[in-house]
Amino acid sequence: MDLGTAIALFEYDSIAAGIESGDDMVKRAPLEVIHAGTVHPGKYLVLVSGSVGDVEEALAASELRNAEHLLSSMFLPDPHPALVSGLAGEETSRNGESLGIIETETVADVIRAADAGLKGADVEMQKIYLADDLGGKGYVLFSGTLTEVDAAVEQGSERVEGTLVGRRVIPLLHDEMADNVGGDGRFASRIER
Repeated sequence: MDLGTAIALFEYDSIAAGIESGDDMVKRAPLEVIHAGTVHPGKYLVLVSGSVGDVEEALAASELRNAEHLLSSMFLPDPHPALVSGLAGEETSRNGESLGIIETETVADVIRAADAGLKGADVEMQKIYLADDLGGKGYVLFSGTLTEVDAAVEQGSERVEGTLVGRRVIPLLHDEMADNVGGDGRFASRIER
């Protein structure tokens, strides 16, 4: 997935408002990509990408109509390449001794936190989880050395604008727990194996 030079995400509490706003965005600016859809619990997300100027135009369009339904948003003019890969569903295997976790109330905040953590430390982003089956929350997993993971969690947590639900750094993550953390994080899928 090529997301261009800038990305923005909009989280709406109304599906109708989200659809209308997404339509406003693509009519106002020649965006390279728009992905939109529902997530739990009844939110509507719109992710757009393109040139910085075009994404800024999409931001302006989102403010013209349905602003009262906009729960959160984020704008990244230069997203980290690993973030773009993670948003496309790519995962990396655990690389390093430690695990860092940032959990946020919104998808916009976890994307913002993941980008800051990746840019602020020498870590791998194992996976980013977005809203579905999480009650609308998001979380990101970083792996690497204890010092670098600690720095990534610190940098990422500082970028959260809403509610930071949790942040942890686990040194020397046990292999059995690492097996449970990797892949599909849903409990039911873990016991169905």
